[in-house]
Amino acid sequence: MYICLCLGVSSSAVQKAIDEGARSTKQVASSCGAGSVCGRCRHTIRTMLDAAAPDSDGRKAHRLRRRWGRN
Repeated sequence: MYICLCLGVSSSAVQKAIDEGARSTKQVASSCGAGSVCGRCRHTIRTMLDAAAPDSDGRKAHRLRRRWGRN
């Protein structure tokens, strides 16, 4: 699925940037370009960043599963 239509950046490219250590939309933009043109995809990127952030007990949150039924 495309996250950034301006540059044609897919969700897997954004997830790869997050897995490599991006913790903000600016870091994702500098890594893969998503969110660097018009900014409409930043909300989706923030959601992905939140889902990848560990909870207080150190485990990854399952926010996407709760919200959209995805693993």
